[in-house]
Amino acid sequence: MSAQASTAANNKPSTSSGPSSAGVDDIEKLLSREATAFQREIEVERILKAFKLNPYEILDITEDATAEEIKKKYRQLSLFIHPDKTSHARAPDAFDLLKKAEAELSDKAKREEVDAVINQARAVLLKSLSLPTTTSNGDSRLKDLTPPWRQQLLAKAKELLIDEEVRRRKAVKMNLANEGLEARKKEEEVTARKRKAEDDARWEENREQRVDSWRNFSNTKNKKKKQKVAILG
Repeated sequence: MSAQASTAANNKPSTSSGPSSAGVDDIEKLLSREATAFQREIEVERILKAFKLNPYEILDITEDATAEEIKKKYRQLSLFIHPDKTSHARAPDAFDLLKKAEAELSDKAKREEVDAVINQARAVLLKSLSLPTTTSNGDSRLKDLTPPWRQQLLAKAKELLIDEEVRRRKAVKMNLANEGLEARKKEEEVTARKRKAEDDARWEENREQRVDSWRNFSNTKNKKKKQKVAILG
């Protein structure tokens, strides 16, 4: 009986957790996909809320990043929040902001302009803390600040970037106004020249008529003189 029982036990269908394990794997994959989708939406929101005049903030990268690091971060984020990979309604807007930020930082002149304003913000903050303007971001004296140093720097940079943008827009507006005034002056000059040309043309057209009128007047005057002389004689 013992041998038969052992044989029966060996022949008994396995009760391993194969199917159950597969189900757990599917659930984990589903949860992972949902978590990733949620993270994509969070990243879209972060980009949309970032200050639009600071490309570093949009790309979530520091100002000392190299050109290669900037391109790498752009590729990572653009793939992560690509409109084809997330259902967020404003994913296309976030994607466009990423492209614009990367383009600005790839433009040497534009990046230098942004860097100059951020460096100014850093200098203002460091002076307020009685620290040398050469103090690096990783300096121990900048740790444990409230608000944190990075947050203060972004806030001050935002303030100065807004001031710079206001000045730029005023300059553009003034240039447009000046261009408009110049255009009106040129238009008035063209109109004046055109009017003079028309007047000259009319003057030439009436030239023969004026000559004939003068001739008729002269002939009539001469006849009157002759008649007067005849009467006196």
